[in-house]
Amino acid sequence: MNTLYFVRHGENLANLTKEFSHKKVDYSLTPKGVLQAQQTAAHFANQPIDASYTSPLKRALETAQIIVQPHNLDTPIVEAFREINVGSLEGQMITKEVWQFYLSIIDDWRNNKPTTMFPDGENLVMLRERMRGAIKDVVTNRINQHIIIVAHDGVITGSVSDFCANAEFVEIDQLENHNCSITRVTVEMDHGVLAGQLEEWTAFAHLSGEAAALVSGMPDLETREAEDQHSEC
Repeated sequence: MNTLYFVRHGENLANLTKEFSHKKVDYSLTPKGVLQAQQTAAHFANQPIDASYTSPLKRALETAQIIVQPHNLDTPIVEAFREINVGSLEGQMITKEVWQFYLSIIDDWRNNKPTTMFPDGENLVMLRERMRGAIKDVVTNRINQHIIIVAHDGVITGSVSDFCANAEFVEIDQLENHNCSITRVTVEMDHGVLAGQLEEWTAFAHLSGEAAALVSGMPDLETREAEDQHSEC
């Protein structure tokens, strides 16, 4: 049995602007994001960590590089750990209507419609398939190891609820996955099938001070609508 620590990246500009960021939009950490990563590194400093992997996006790579410094580990980039592919939503002007459309697709996923797809993007089935394959590669031929995976809110939520028998997408999606929060999962390969148990979901008690001034990933849609109307005047 291996232990996976899924760490959401530290704060970046897209968390503040509420932009969708899969590939074209790719920001570095904010100063607060760096602090969050440093406190996460301190949290893991005296724990056994055997390997670390990261999404290719800057905010994840930079977070991972900070976290593994005390362990002198390389952090291989895994393309499959990239955030949800929202297709043509990425790069659009962020409006209340765009966010409502995004949420309508997520609502379909919550309501047993996993094949609903983002325009020119992916659906929940595709997301889970790429994540499952990458996680299998990470844990294959490993026994009793502790592995950090730095990734993103959407792919962590979508994948953990796929291979952990005690995690339901609808339930865990209700508790926000904050920047640099830690989700702990135990996992093994059972006759070629990825089998896991969710041990801890989105813990962030290791953050303090300014790093603990967490920003919601969800926009205030009423405020967003008022701002859109003002910009049209």
